[in-house]
Amino acid sequence: MNRRLQVVVSLSSCLVACGQLEGQIVPTRGTIVTDSLWSYALGTHKHVVVYLPPSYEGSRTRFPVAYYLHGLTGNETNWVKAGRLDATMDSLVAAGMREMIVVMPDGDDSWWMTFNSLPDVPACRRALPAYAGDADSFCVPWPHYDDYIAYDLVRFVDGKYRTRADRAHRGLAGLSMGGFGAMMLALQYPQLFSAAASHSGVVWPLEWAPDGVLSRPVGSVDSTWRRIRAGGEGKSMLAAFGRDTAAWFARDPAHLLDRAKSRGAELPALKADCGTSDPFVAGNRAFRDQLRARGVAFDYAEFPGGHDWKYWREHVAESLRWLAERMR
Repeated sequence: MNRRLQVVVSLSSCLVACGQLEGQIVPTRGTIVTDSLWSYALGTHKHVVVYLPPSYEGSRTRFPVAYYLHGLTGNETNWVKAGRLDATMDSLVAAGMREMIVVMPDGDDSWWMTFNSLPDVPACRRALPAYAGDADSFCVPWPHYDDYIAYDLVRFVDGKYRTRADRAHRGLAGLSMGGFGAMMLALQYPQLFSAAASHSGVVWPLEWAPDGVLSRPVGSVDSTWRRIRAGGEGKSMLAAFGRDTAAWFARDPAHLLDRAKSRGAELPALKADCGTSDPFVAGNRAFRDQLRARGVAFDYAEFPGGHDWKYWREHVAESLRWLAERMR
């Protein structure tokens, strides 16, 4: 009897120990969730892709949130499908980086701002671009994309996911149009975001402004402005920014920074990088110089490369690490 009891106890102890060991195993990969929300600012449903870190499901921990914005003609799937952000996050976490939730919203061709005028929704539906997808989502009746991110999306994410729902643990990043959006949103809403990073961003949008707005920096797109203005980039910017000088200056990140400073707001940490062969590198340098002239700390770097996914895949790890360090 003693021998049998000893065997039973040993087996029970093994089951308990094995169960505890199994419960301690932490997944090595994060989870990608496709979600949607109703945006009051836009008057429609919008899609969003969310990366949940490896330990999310097996814990009660709350996590910082990084919002990653796509570029012109992009959508909420770009950072995962083309940028491999989820695999990069998994690698960084495995190497010891602090875990974060990463939220990737759909922002259409909006430049992530409130348009200077209401859109022609029927005309948008008639000329719906092939990449746009659902007309109900793309042709929004109320183009207040900045409010969509700052209020609708942030509230949705903080309400549904286990976030650390405060400024110190909320940041932004983006590429191209999304790089502009990250800088613009962080400086327009410094009470919500503590850091913003840009990859190849159009962070000096005034170089694209209609003739007469200002003298553009040397090497800017001014030399090809008339050709570009007729293309998709110029048309989308005119639709969002408008055609008058005041509207362009009101949306310029450097001027938004001045307004934030004048209000005594705590400025977000700012970072940008750009490829040396990128058509927007002169604008990035001009933005860098504007911030330096204002005495604002700015983490800026240039690397070989152009305006493409190869460059963004190679450098997204830098913005992820940078944001994680600042949202501790």
